[in-house]
Amino acid sequence: MEHKLALIGFGGMAGWHHDLIERIDGLTVAGTWDIREERRALAREKGLRVYRNFEDLLADPAADLALVATPNDLHRPLAIAAMEAGKHVVSEKPVTLCSEDLRAMTEASERTGRLFTVHQNRRWDEDFLTIREILAGGRLGEVHRIESRVHGARGIPGDWRQEPEHGGGMVLDWGVHLLDQALQLFPGVKLTSVYASLTHVTNQLVDDGFSAELAFANGVRMLVEVGTSNFLALPRWYVLGRDGSARIAGWGADAEIVRAVGESERDVVPVRTAAGLTKTMAPRRPDSIRSETVPEVKSDIREFWQNVMAAVEGREAPRVRLDEAARVMRLMEAVFASDRAGQAVAFEA
Repeated sequence: MEHKLALIGFGGMAGWHHDLIERIDGLTVAGTWDIREERRALAREKGLRVYRNFEDLLADPAADLALVATPNDLHRPLAIAAMEAGKHVVSEKPVTLCSEDLRAMTEASERTGRLFTVHQNRRWDEDFLTIREILAGGRLGEVHRIESRVHGARGIPGDWRQEPEHGGGMVLDWGVHLLDQALQLFPGVKLTSVYASLTHVTNQLVDDGFSAELAFANGVRMLVEVGTSNFLALPRWYVLGRDGSARIAGWGADAEIVRAVGESERDVVPVRTAAGLTKTMAPRRPDSIRSETVPEVKSDIREFWQNVMAAVEGREAPRVRLDEAARVMRLMEAVFASDRAGQAVAFEA
């Protein structure tokens, strides 16, 4: 079965989708509309049909799918209008600005019988999949802490992402990815509390970074951190278990694991510092640990659109469910609430 996709907006992400879709069997781009003439001109250069306006896009009977790839504040009205026009809809992340908006979008999907899902593309990130494989394999023993972070040093991009009225800020831009990944690591496990603080180093209107401590009911504590003024980046992932630790330094890197291979730690050579000796913080003997490299798990992001088509045809369930998107939205709202209160907030009883 062939499917055609209308691109609502033709910014950077829509352009990325266009190039990806050229490599997916059964899916083509029907056309696009963008309010900016320079983006419409670029679409024409790529050989795309450019609709006269948004209404023209909605009226195209050839397009059974629509992608909403606009500033965040426009996701709700555009997605609902597309579903009411009979199109199945994928929204870029974050799906919208608040839980109330998402409920309205979900109700539109139920009312119209159209598929509605969210492009949570970083579920296919290979570093995330590698950490998930390490956790599933139990190679570190009982895990008690996970750190997940992304660090940049250029501040917020100089566009609508700096403006609160359009849904700017790093919680909605990158937090939506890392928080979604965090919840995906422990399916079925409740998240009991959130303690978060936002940063405003380069922007006073929206957050340019944040730090969130997540407490899961299984005893795992997870730090999720985004920074845009970090000139020395910390590891992308750092995982602590009873029997070992794992680290992924950054994008495209294999995982490193160091784990204990014996019970005994006799004859520890103390570390000598200017202020005295310490055995507690001395390194383990080389014969009591084992270092390993875990190759990066490979993925294929085309699976997202292949699943969308299969879900439209009734052959598969959507890989990104609306109840999952709603949980991430509530978690982002809890991050904002914790920052305002200056204390931890309860999340799931």
